[in-house]
Amino acid sequence: MIAHLQRASSTAGLFSSLYELAERGGHISPRLIAGDGRGAPIELLAESGSLPYLAQALDAPVERLGSRAPERPTWFCSVRSNPQRPDLTDAQWAAVARRLVAVTGVAPDGDPDACRWIALRDQPRQVHVVATLAREDGILHNAYRDAFHLETECHRIAAELGHLSTSVHPESPAQETHVPAPSIITAEPSGSVSAKGDTNDHAATLLKHAGFQQIEDWYGRRHRLPTAVPRALRPATATYAAQLLRAAGFGVDLDPSLDTTRETAQAYPLGPYTAGAEILRLTDQIRSAVNGEELRTAVEHLHPEHGALERVREALEVTGEQIQDLDSEAYHLARRFDYASEYVRDAQSELVDSGAALLQVGVASQEQAETRTQSAAVPDHQSAALTTSPAAARAKDSSTLSTGAVNAGAITPPSQAPAPRTR
Repeated sequence: MIAHLQRASSTAGLFSSLYELAERGGHISPRLIAGDGRGAPIELLAESGSLPYLAQALDAPVERLGSRAPERPTWFCSVRSNPQRPDLTDAQWAAVARRLVAVTGVAPDGDPDACRWIALRDQPRQVHVVATLAREDGILHNAYRDAFHLETECHRIAAELGHLSTSVHPESPAQETHVPAPSIITAEPSGSVSAKGDTNDHAATLLKHAGFQQIEDWYGRRHRLPTAVPRALRPATATYAAQLLRAAGFGVDLDPSLDTTRETAQAYPLGPYTAGAEILRLTDQIRSAVNGEELRTAVEHLHPEHGALERVREALEVTGEQIQDLDSEAYHLARRFDYASEYVRDAQSELVDSGAALLQVGVASQEQAETRTQSAAVPDHQSAALTTSPAAARAKDSSTLSTGAVNAGAITPPSQAPAPRTR
């Protein structure tokens, strides 16, 4: 099962395209199989002539945002099942659609203010899920990690339906230790970090999400961290990749030198608050930076996509989801964690593309200091050209004295008394 996520600027235009494609391809007209209009009668507006009204029903929360509405408010996900397996019924596809909007946070179970959405079918082995990103409470859904959540959930659904090979069963935690040919993430003598082993397409997707680059040659499929990844970040990235693979049911052998979870408790000054201790250590590293390059290397741990801020935001978001799963009545408490997650997301947006700017920190001051030093050490070329050497100065003084004596004799002859006249 494969999900393809897109965003559109117009819900009505998206519906028109779906119907045009259905007519061109000889498929049936898209029919409504599931959805939630939050009070809007979407089930009565599923005919082709009612498309504008259906789009208007979904877009109502977006219209209420006014100028705060995003440029592409329509969330559109096409899901296809394995063509070599039996097709799903409308009821099964409806259940798939509900799971997808729930796992992404578009419409969590039991959330009265979730986004409005519908699921349409226009051909076998496929369903289209359409939603608008504005919630009923006026908050925009954060779609940053939706593609990853969709891929993971589709893999889990396919496994439950028996559409996968029997070698991998990610839905059964007890079988994680029995997965043959585990992925091996190791540090090579050159310093690079590579992932090898029996990595299928799903594992390759997870490794790519973690930051690994895929290489395919006569040695087979391999994954390696790009050389641009700082050495200080490689262990954390490798550990994160191993955690993703294990969560999906894959066995992983992680090089101990790359495993950041193996550090002893004595290394943490805050006792059980190990995450806080890591942030404290990062703060010390930032404070000790002596130039922009060292500062950028330290601040890279706060990377808005792979760094500490994203992990904190994700933890807050998952906490809210878990609260709802454990107690549907604790909705307000769950929303407090959701709000906190959104505040962190705003902080992340401020750090996008900040790496290049950090490298320039202190560069201008250093260049000015070097310029002043060079100016003091090297005399001005024009002044040097006009300066007379000491030998030339002495020669000039001697010449001036001689010339002065000659001129004085010529101009003022020695006075002589007139001689008496004789007869």
